[in-house]
Amino acid sequence: MSNLTLSKEGTGSSARITFFVCFLAALAGLLFGLDIGVIAGALPFLSDEFQITNHQQEWVVSSMMFGAAVGAVGSGWLNFRIGRKYSLMIGAVLFVIGSLASALAPNVDVLIIARVLLGLAVGIASYTAPIYLSEIAPERIRGSMISMYQLMITIGILGAYLSDTGFSYSGAWRWMLGVITIPALLLLVGVFFLPDSPRWLAARGSNEKARRVLEKLRDTSEQAKRELDEIRESLKVKQSGWALFKSNSNFRRAVFLGILLQVMQQFTGMNVIMYYAPKIFGLAGFASTSQQMWGTVIVGLVNVLATFIAIGLVDRWGRKPTLKLGFMVMAVGMGILGTMLHIGVESMGAKYFAIAMLLMFIVGFAMSAGPLIWVLCSEIQPLKGRDFGITISTATNWIANMVVGATFLTMLDSLGNANTFWVYGALNVVFIFITIALIPETKNVSLEHIERNLMAGKKLRDIGSRD
Repeated sequence: MSNLTLSKEGTGSSARITFFVCFLAALAGLLFGLDIGVIAGALPFLSDEFQITNHQQEWVVSSMMFGAAVGAVGSGWLNFRIGRKYSLMIGAVLFVIGSLASALAPNVDVLIIARVLLGLAVGIASYTAPIYLSEIAPERIRGSMISMYQLMITIGILGAYLSDTGFSYSGAWRWMLGVITIPALLLLVGVFFLPDSPRWLAARGSNEKARRVLEKLRDTSEQAKRELDEIRESLKVKQSGWALFKSNSNFRRAVFLGILLQVMQQFTGMNVIMYYAPKIFGLAGFASTSQQMWGTVIVGLVNVLATFIAIGLVDRWGRKPTLKLGFMVMAVGMGILGTMLHIGVESMGAKYFAIAMLLMFIVGFAMSAGPLIWVLCSEIQPLKGRDFGITISTATNWIANMVVGATFLTMLDSLGNANTFWVYGALNVVFIFITIALIPETKNVSLEHIERNLMAGKKLRDIGSRD
């Protein structure tokens, strides 16, 4: 079922083909989540084997984010030159090489290099897969297909925690890191069967190839022709992000807002929990490896379940109220967790209450800043500069992610357990006020209307207003 041999026999077949294509692209999200989650369980065991310092542990964690930042920045050029399909293929190859190299690493230096390769794969996949899904999926299911990608990330994190827990009884950290090779190989094989993006083909002047792909993916040839006409019309708007950034202060405001949003998302402290969950359970008084690993699984499960809350709220409550509520919940969760660590968690009740606050924080993130920051970053950029703006905000996400991952253990050593979590709690309080002052409400507002308000010089918080 390759892009050359893909055949269709009626409406049901086109739906199956479309689902197959979208599922394979969303598999990149699963790998994304696996790579985020797998290091949490492996870190204590590989630290013991290699006898590495806290600083080296931080670099084992954050090296992947460095690679992801580089991959995200380079993905725009890569997608333009070789298209979505072959960009995903390169990402899949890097996933395979990186996961194998991680599992076979003879020392911490090789492990860090392998993690950088995995980061490159994550950066490419996190940029390419959502774009590919948006260009392949029919309009009526586009939102659900992109939501499936986000959900696959959280499922990947949970899967990594479960895998880590299973291997933890034998301390087999190499298997924890190497098991990612299996879905990576599935993605690599599957990508060969994916069609090229019709939008990319049309942008390269291959309109006939674009039409043939659309006819295989849509119910009727009339739908395919109509969509191709819409694609060709939209391509008349040329991307000129860097030139627009240099010449237009209103566009610079949108880029700045995208950067700020991603910094806010990362500095909530969520990925501290994702990367160091067993360590945090240890701080909360759960001393055994089994308790820490199963606690980490609960973290992943709550993250998955709370993501469904966001899917239900995003178009009902709107972006801004949901973000404010999420930051409030996270501030309370981090603040009380810090307080519990300050006064001590000697009794079993105190231990469970501390973990309840941790889980409350996760719910706050997964229902708000987790998905909504990405939604807002895609909505606030004007059409001519959208690729540039999203590339910058995505790279910012990974750089901020790297900073968080590379400083947590140092903060614990220098500030103490309680103060570290209070810092993140205070940051979430700050983000409530930033949301009130700067973040626009874009619920049920067209991208064109947002762009008009932005370019007219309206305050950032008002670019979603209808007046």
